[in-house]
Amino acid sequence: MKIVIAPDSFKESLSAPDVAQAIARGWLAVYPDAEIALCPMADGGEGTVDAVLAASGGERRELLVKGPLNTPVKAHWGWLGDATAVIEMAAASGLHWVPSGQRDARLTCSYGTGQLILAALDAGATRIILGLGGSATNDGGSGLLRALGVRFLDAGGNQLRAGGAALAALQRIDLSGLDKRLQHVQVEVAADVDNPLCGPKGASAVFGPQKGASAAQVIELDAALARLAEVAGEALGEDFSTFPGVGAAGGLGFAAKAFLGARFRPGVELVAELSGLADAVRGATLVITGEGRLDAQSLHGKTPVGVARVAQAHGVPVIALAGSLGEGYQQVREAGIEACFSLAPGPITLEYACAHAGQELEARAADLARLWRIAQRADRRDSL
Repeated sequence: MKIVIAPDSFKESLSAPDVAQAIARGWLAVYPDAEIALCPMADGGEGTVDAVLAASGGERRELLVKGPLNTPVKAHWGWLGDATAVIEMAAASGLHWVPSGQRDARLTCSYGTGQLILAALDAGATRIILGLGGSATNDGGSGLLRALGVRFLDAGGNQLRAGGAALAALQRIDLSGLDKRLQHVQVEVAADVDNPLCGPKGASAVFGPQKGASAAQVIELDAALARLAEVAGEALGEDFSTFPGVGAAGGLGFAAKAFLGARFRPGVELVAELSGLADAVRGATLVITGEGRLDAQSLHGKTPVGVARVAQAHGVPVIALAGSLGEGYQQVREAGIEACFSLAPGPITLEYACAHAGQELEARAADLARLWRIAQRADRRDSL
């Protein structure tokens, strides 16, 4: 019996590797001789680096960089043996670095993410995986580009201050200092949104409020990003602002696409590739996946559905464990998830659920293994 365990993290509770270990403990309590393959997953957001490193090996590196408020923060990134760097922008420019009372999407900056890319270039990277998600910024990736040598100038030839709002005064983009090493590096963006840069579905309107932007500030920021798109179009000879996904991470996707020539791919697809999920699933008896919440939105780029697609290609059944099951969760069956189970043993608080997620995962996995054992015995009786 070979069981592949490929869950995402449970936000504010357990990392993907910890979730996978808890499920494994529960299954092994019933089937101690089972072959277990741990493939912790992510969708390109927070936890991507640790999930990839846990599944495929590699080195976790740390670097002191400028956080979204220009204060030093310790960020991490991953280095794989084939000269691939895995970077999640949230590690340097994430919302968790900004206390709720200090959130101002007009001022936050993605410079630290650019510093992580520089570190990858210094290490000799030929491929950079950039995960977008959980950002505190709305600067169109201008901070990232400044770290890589780009200058954003006003009418007087002066460099703009950091932050998205300052882009309203942008007159010229000087690309002469852009790090030449980027010409020899393949950049791939892991993102699960298809938002354009500007407009009602753009970075400012959709994601600005959660970063502290008021309704008036959303309008201000959207206009500033539109100005960035206009000047960038003049500098590059092409308008990238409507490309699906460039609105991700406060427009950082725009910088990656327009200036770094990035290729966009679904985050879970990239992580599955890096972690060797398809090889692990081949010949498996069962795949167990999961995340903090399963609902109708899980169909759109979330980890369990991505895992199910890989398993389906190899004819392996999939079962999902979730912290909670929301409205429309049954729709995931259409994507190949045979059954879904909630961890909650009864009416509980969110605090309890987060504090006891590992314990409940282990218990539910053991219950699932017992149910599997009953089904196997029934099959054997029917075949006699």
